Order: sequence, then C-alpha cells, then structure tokens
Amino acid sequence: MRGPPSICTGNRGALAAVMVVLSLLSTGPAAAEKRVALVVGNSAYQNITPLDNPRNDATLMADTLSSLGFTLIGGRAQLDLDKSALDNAVQNFGRQIQGADVALFYYAGHGVQVTGSNYLVPVSANPTREADVDFQMVDVNLVLRQMQGSGTRLNMVILDACRNNPFGARGLRSSEGGLAQMRAPEGTLISYATQPGSVAQDGREGHSPYTKALATTIRTAGLDIFQTFNQVGLTVKRETGGAQQPWVSSSPIDGTFYFVAPAAAASSPQVAIAPSPEARLTDTLRPDPDFVPIKDAALLQELSERLYEHNFDPEQPDSKTGMKLAIAKFQEKSNMKPSGEATEGVLTRLRKMDDLKPWGSIVYGPDSNKWGISWNHASRRAAVEDARSNCGAGKCPIELSFYAGRCGAFAISGKSWSLVQRDTIQRARDAALDDCGRTGKSCRIIGAVCADGSGR
Repeated sequence: MRGPPSICTGNRGALAAVMVVLSLLSTGPAAAEKRVALVVGNSAYQNITPLDNPRNDATLMADTLSSLGFTLIGGRAQLDLDKSALDNAVQNFGRQIQGADVALFYYAGHGVQVTGSNYLVPVSANPTREADVDFQMVDVNLVLRQMQGSGTRLNMVILDACRNNPFGARGLRSSEGGLAQMRAPEGTLISYATQPGSVAQDGREGHSPYTKALATTIRTAGLDIFQTFNQVGLTVKRETGGAQQPWVSSSPIDGTFYFVAPAAAASSPQVAIAPSPEARLTDTLRPDPDFVPIKDAALLQELSERLYEHNFDPEQPDSKTGMKLAIAKFQEKSNMKPSGEATEGVLTRLRKMDDLKPWGSIVYGPDSNKWGISWNHASRRAAVEDARSNCGAGKCPIELSFYAGRCGAFAISGKSWSLVQRDTIQRARDAALDDCGRTGKSCRIIGAVCADGSGR
C-alpha cells in the first residue's frame, strides 16, 4: 500500500492538518504488549469444491481479534488467496511479528495432510500428482518457522481446515482425511478444529461451529489460554452432538495469557494483557468535577489514551505541554473553558463519548521518503500501527487519522506535500491537490481512502 514519493521536503501549510502522536502517551505506564495476527479465509476455490463459510469465519475472527488489541496483517482478513498471495502474506507476517509479544495465525479453508505433513490449500491449487503439492500449497511448518526466532513469547496457530480431502478422486494416495498432529515448538499452541485425522464441519448459518465458538469464547474476560481452548472444545462438542471435538497441541508456555484480562490483575506473570478495565474515579464525585484535578497515574494514562483515541492532539507536541494542549482542544470542542487542566470532569466526559470506528490512517516520513496507509480498524492506534508497518525501517512520524465517514488523501510534488481529510473521498482528493499545489507545482495523489476502506 505504499508508493515512492519523489521528494523529501514538507509543506508549510499541511502540518495544521496532520495528526502527530502525542508525547503525553509516553508519560504513563508502558502500553499493552504488542499482538500481531494474520487471518486467512479461503472459500472461492477455482478447481475444487468451493466452501461456503471460510470467508465469513475469517472476517469474524479478524474483527474479533482487532477489538482485542491485535494488529492485523493487511489491516483485515486476507480472503481467497492464491499461492503467491498466501506465500507473501505468510512472509509479511514473519517480518511484522519481529519484536512482538504475541503472534497468532488463523486459517479457514481447505487443508490436507500429505505424507504426514499439513498443507493449506490456496484457491488456485490444482494438483494432479503428489509431487505438485509442495509447489501449489503451503506447508503449515513454514508458518511455524516464521514464528520461531521472532522474539515472541507466545505463538498461536489456529486451523479451521480439517474438512474432507478435496483431491481424493485425483489419485493423491498419500492424502488422508483431516490434518496430522504437529509438534508444537517452544512457546507455541496449535489448535485444530477437530481431532487429528478427523473431519470438521464447514457449518451452517454462515459460520463453522469451531470459529463461532472461538470468536465468542475469546471475548470472555479472565479465561487463560488453556481455559479458552478447553471451553471452545466443550462448546463445539456440545453443538455438534459429539461429532466434532477440537484438539490442542502445546509446548510449555511461560506466564499466563489472557485474550481479555480478568477484572483484577492476576499475581502471576502474564505474557500479554488485554487492555485493562476502565479505571474508576472516586466513588463519589465532588460537587464540581471540572475543578477537581486528577493525580492518580492510572487515571492520567486513561485520560491520555482516551484523548488520543478521539483525535485530540496538540499541533506542537511537547513533553511538558502536550497534555495541556490536548485537553484544551477537547475542552474547546466540548464548550468548556480551555484550561488544559486534567480534571475528573474531563475524563468523565471522555468516558461518555461513543467509541469511534472504523479508523483509517495515512502516515508520512519526509526524511525517509516513506509513507503508509490503512483503513477499517477498530481503533486509531491499530490504524496507525498498520499504516506505519508499511514504512519498514523508515520513520513515518507525520500522521493523519480519520474515522467514521471521514476520508483522507495524500498529495505530493517535487516541492511540497499535503495530507487532508474531508467528508467524501473526492473532496479529500481535491483539497489535498489544492493545498499541495499552492507552491505552483503540479501535484498528484499517491494515497486516498475513507475510514471504512471505500474510495481506494
């Protein structure tokens, strides 16, 4: 999603429209640990029996994981991938999990076992002999190798791919029903939709029984990773009348992982912690909370996070004044006196505001000549992280983030650039070109999108 800008200089007028990450975010406790997921769903097979539900299952899982703090490769579920696209997605996944704390790979679609190895089947696969398998399919071990050595403390591989062998009539004698059990490398959990060698149901009503149970269970607060998959197994067994029993293979895992942390933080070490429950103000607010300062570090961190997620950033971030500028912008928008003071009243108002989504973001690094774009994320932070992932080693500190029905556009020339957001994609494009062209040079749009992904 990145194009090569032809210049490295900025535009004097565009900075007012740019959203820069608040320096105030660095003043609080460390942010939640980094979670990265690749979600793939293959339904539209070209040469074998198509499947009804993997697209739906992958979309459901992507939305669920995004809401739980996972950064998605490509910003969304990766659907109906051919061999080349699946290879690229897995390779990109391996790059982006470097330095992450948790890596998760989810696949729904056809999967086959050949001579004891498990293969994911791209939509373009058309093998006629066993020797074709390595060239037309993707060995699950390739995914595991991408995870090994990445520095993650927990890896999860989730395979809703144990359906009937679609190549049984083609003479692939080594291809057996279901998937083979794999040895889980260190710090890894592998979850199968059903027992090794058994066949899972594709499901009715739009989703497989396994993914439907998984997407529901991982939203439950306080279940550790083993309790989560045990509950998924029990649910699927009950819903299928015992015909399908999910299976888990795991190596020892250091610490305790929660998709959603319990209400009270556990005393044992945690691999990763879901966004903590909303910190509370005092049980009884003072008569005028707008004049009661917040001094608790956890509440101040919550305040800064909520300001960030509602796009209240200072135009000139500074370690000493960043919080005051952001609060003043919010107060002014809320018809309050822009004092810039962190008070109970400010936080209370922010808590009552609706969560904003979907989010899109465009980032740019004038010095590195890099840029990135993303859309359809559940939070601003997820959108920015996805856009910056396209910058590689280059820094992209300049950020334009937008949500709901807003659209953003990035225009550039040899002398200037401009990032602009408007209420339609065409207005964003026109405004970006107009602002960028004030130097007298002809500009071009190199990136434009609405928060929901339209207008690309």
